[in-house]
Amino acid sequence: MNRLGCLGMLLGTLLPVFACGSGGPETSGDDEVDQLRIAVVPKSTTHDFYKAVHVGALRAEKELGVEVIFRGPEREDSRDQQISLVQNLISSGVDAIVLAPLDQHALVPSVRLATQAGIPVVVFDSGLAAEAGTDYISFVSSPNVEGGRIAGKRMGDLLGGQGRVLLLRHAEGSSSTMRREEGFVEALSAFTGIELIDPERYAGVTTATAQIASESLLTTYDYVDGVFCANESCTFGLLLALRSRDLVGDIRLVGFDANERLVAALEQGDLEGLVVQSPVEMGYLGVKTAVDHLRGVTVELRQNTGVTLATRENMQDPIIAELLTPDFSLLLDR
Repeated sequence: MNRLGCLGMLLGTLLPVFACGSGGPETSGDDEVDQLRIAVVPKSTTHDFYKAVHVGALRAEKELGVEVIFRGPEREDSRDQQISLVQNLISSGVDAIVLAPLDQHALVPSVRLATQAGIPVVVFDSGLAAEAGTDYISFVSSPNVEGGRIAGKRMGDLLGGQGRVLLLRHAEGSSSTMRREEGFVEALSAFTGIELIDPERYAGVTTATAQIASESLLTTYDYVDGVFCANESCTFGLLLALRSRDLVGDIRLVGFDANERLVAALEQGDLEGLVVQSPVEMGYLGVKTAVDHLRGVTVELRQNTGVTLATRENMQDPIIAELLTPDFSLLLDR
């Protein structure tokens, strides 16, 4: 029985089927090797971070001679939409799925369904509450706790170890940002003269919701020295709130991830640090890992793509500049 036939039984009966793994590309009737189809499913398709992931995936597509299918929800709170996308990709018989889970728990059943159908899953960017090597083959991501620690140390140094700091969290269930926030709190605790106030507020998943949450916090606390946000949309929403209240410079802002507007703000001195990742490398490694596995190459269970602190002083360094402003030209042909 071929994989699609076996998959039909799996989806029809909801019983585990373990004898249907492909282990490699299928062949057509004339013995030609079919092109591998690798699905990449980000948390959203609107953030610059995931556009850069797409660029990396396309680089792997070109280098490895495979087909990349890039599909994701528009918003980072569309858990049901991401689950539906993954299940549709399983039904279509893709060869592998490279997934950034919107929720570390909600996506587990879909990932296990793919694995049972013989479709290997690479998890990237954000963790999954499942077992590496059993439920999925590899986890490709930044060291998110370390990224949060870098941000916390930057904040403590900016304030000279004294002051009041707000942490505006991203969204519940998002493993990557939860780990960054954990690292930030840990590093900030080393500065005994700094008070972390109201650390359980959430920004939501868009710039608009983040700005609203930021306005509320800044209204509640009229004396704040520093603020931190753990992703792109949250950082920009908080920056807009600071600008609307003419507080830029009075309150030190450290953020995470980059887009064109945040890079401009960094250059202008409106924010004083961005912890940046390597999303292009993440997308490339995600696809390459899936293809290597399908071609019989042993892959690592955990792959670290690194984090770097970008500041006004170092942002012209060629390596950091590339992380801040990735080349999106490959997307123009899609």
